[in-house]
Amino acid sequence: MKDKQNQTLSASGLIITLGIIYGDIGTSPLYVMKSINSGGGAITEIFILGALSSVFWTLTLQTTVKYIMITLKADNHGEGGIFSLFALLRKRAKWAYLLAIIGGSALLADGVITPAITIVSAVEGLLNINPGIPVIPIVLFIITILFFVQRFGTRMVGNFFGPVMFIWFSMLAILGASQLWHYPSILKAIDPQYAFNFLTQNPNGFILLGAIFLCTTGAEALYSDLGHCGLKNIRISWGFVKTSLVLNYFGQGAWLLGNSGMPPRGDNPFFSIMPQWFLLPGIIISAAAAVIASQALISGSYTLISEGIQLNFLPKMKINYPTNIKGQMYISNINWLLYAGCIAVVLIFQKSSNMEAAYGLAINLTMLMTTGLLSIYLYFKKVPVYVIIIFLSAYLTIEGVFLIANLHKFMHGGWFALLLAGALFFIMYIWYHGRKIKNSFIQFIKIEKYYDIIKYISNDLSITKYASNLVFLTKANKVTDIESKIIYSIINRHPKRADVYWLLHVDILDDPHVLEYKIVHLIPGTLIKVDFKIGFKVQPRVNLFFRQVLVELSQKNEIDLISRYNSMRKYNIPSDFRFIVVDLVQNYDFDFPPWEQFVMDLYSIIKKLGISKINALGLDTSNVTEELVPLSADKELPPYLTREDRSSHPD
Repeated sequence: MKDKQNQTLSASGLIITLGIIYGDIGTSPLYVMKSINSGGGAITEIFILGALSSVFWTLTLQTTVKYIMITLKADNHGEGGIFSLFALLRKRAKWAYLLAIIGGSALLADGVITPAITIVSAVEGLLNINPGIPVIPIVLFIITILFFVQRFGTRMVGNFFGPVMFIWFSMLAILGASQLWHYPSILKAIDPQYAFNFLTQNPNGFILLGAIFLCTTGAEALYSDLGHCGLKNIRISWGFVKTSLVLNYFGQGAWLLGNSGMPPRGDNPFFSIMPQWFLLPGIIISAAAAVIASQALISGSYTLISEGIQLNFLPKMKINYPTNIKGQMYISNINWLLYAGCIAVVLIFQKSSNMEAAYGLAINLTMLMTTGLLSIYLYFKKVPVYVIIIFLSAYLTIEGVFLIANLHKFMHGGWFALLLAGALFFIMYIWYHGRKIKNSFIQFIKIEKYYDIIKYISNDLSITKYASNLVFLTKANKVTDIESKIIYSIINRHPKRADVYWLLHVDILDDPHVLEYKIVHLIPGTLIKVDFKIGFKVQPRVNLFFRQVLVELSQKNEIDLISRYNSMRKYNIPSDFRFIVVDLVQNYDFDFPPWEQFVMDLYSIIKKLGISKINALGLDTSNVTEELVPLSADKELPPYLTREDRSSHPD
């Protein structure tokens, strides 16, 4: 169930939304105007007005129109994000997985760079107090503490996120407004003509779009966090957030114009607009906001990874739930990979001005992929084709122009983001196709024709009883089907006698939060199938779910859970259960074509990065047996030998 307290429009819901949703986009004023100023040459009124106009209309067209007004409507039962969007389309547009994994990989790469640039930008404010303060050690300490506490959850500090971000946005608005009194004509930047002139008349205008784009990088994370706060809370709070951001950007621009003859304090107009007496409190608030923004990206990365696992883009990983807060999770491997990535970014680039070059390019790709998936979604929703064409043309143009501008950053740091996104894409692509190749060897047969032999085996006392209750995991969606490898295990590999055979089928649904089950008695008292219908955001804890099913069936007298052994039944001892997990493996009798062999070799390597299917499904390892069956067990192999019959007597 969704967290209704956060989903319902209320004052508390709006405050919570500020703490969860807007960390990334809300901390952009720390570095956007600094980045524009450092690459623009002389500070003139035309330059500043043009830059601010570009920022304003980027926030309006990209964040407000595309994401707040349009994209947030493409929710998957209240959940958002590029993987949730793909889940809505995968049955009708399977090829769209490419857009999803490109976008997801780029978004994860952004999750590595965002904490680094945000925290470094905030801590660099200390240089305005003492230029000799060692920034890098302080940043490394903050990042280390941030990632270390992830295993314990953020329930305690999470209660402060909303109020702290409310203080942050209020500070942005007040500081910005205080500068507008000195240069009120800065408000002319709302006129889009200034943005047009900036791009067409300024020699560096087009390249500076890469810096301007940084003001909207958090829009994709905003969409991903839709499920935590709800559409109404996001839309209402965005009015306050955007006003605060615009006031601060315009305030920084007013300060630059009013002090164009003076060197900006610390080269960052964000800290320059602070009164001297407020500088230390302002830096502390900035650092707190940076940590909250980083936390939001880290939590978002966990969510994205968990969705990728359920959508079969990534190998199974151990997911912990450190608190009882809905959606809060911890994935150890991912946590330390993100930590290593953040540390690498800090050590490689050292300064926020250097990190700006690495930032934006990856998330630009995610936005383009979201535009493509959203267009497909609108088509299936029967939106008029001309509307889709207008939407697609407009945003492919806008984001395409931003992408070209961001590509100028490639040699200056953009390579890092693309390298990271490319590695993640490669892993997802290989895993998706390796699993597809492996599944192509699964043979489904009609289970009905094996009813008699299963009953005979169950009653054949000459066969040693394997278990009272024998449980198999099946991928057969149809109740009439069964994998041949399971029949192979019961009959051919080693006859397995049991009192009751269970078939457990886990169906991962496009709806993120469904948790239901269905029972079919195939052979009354002997063969029972349980279909678990689980949303793609639900951890498939099969052992726990199955236990609940058994209790409910027993209470309804549909099954007998007391042991069938006479000595144990006398004392009402529960029956024993044993799970069988049958996995297909490549054997040396079968060769793939070269490309498929390459994919399967890498698939085997990537598989080692995750956990076993047994652990992923939450099975009790003490009563599980894993059986390996050759991929070619059900394939007709070509003849390799020719028999040569020779007479036993010579002529």
